[in-house]
Amino acid sequence: MNDLTEKIIGAAIEVHRSIGPGLLESAYEECLAHEMRLQGLHFERQTPLPVLYKGVALDCAYRLDFLVEKTVVVELKSVDSLHPIHEAQLLTYLKLGAWPIGLLINFNVPCLKDGLKRIVSSKYIQ
Repeated sequence: MNDLTEKIIGAAIEVHRSIGPGLLESAYEECLAHEMRLQGLHFERQTPLPVLYKGVALDCAYRLDFLVEKTVVVELKSVDSLHPIHEAQLLTYLKLGAWPIGLLINFNVPCLKDGLKRIVSSKYIQ
């Protein structure tokens, strides 16, 4: 799992090095998709995420930015700074989809390592 997240982070760093901060999230999504394709990663974009409520799957228009190798949820941001609500959003996505790990990536920072957050679902913490 660490190898996979390292590849995704490496792809994000390459995008950030190439185009820098200050663009819209949609631009980073396009570039990251291209970079992950170049690296041979398999992913889905804008994957629908229904909310299960009392046994019923409800389409509440939630979408994952990326689901990589059917394992890692990647949520992109282009904001001044990450806040606890962004982490809560990703944790909820992990819970709803029963995925083990997520990456929160904020491209609107001078150094991308300052905009990265790796989150492991509490279900998978041992």
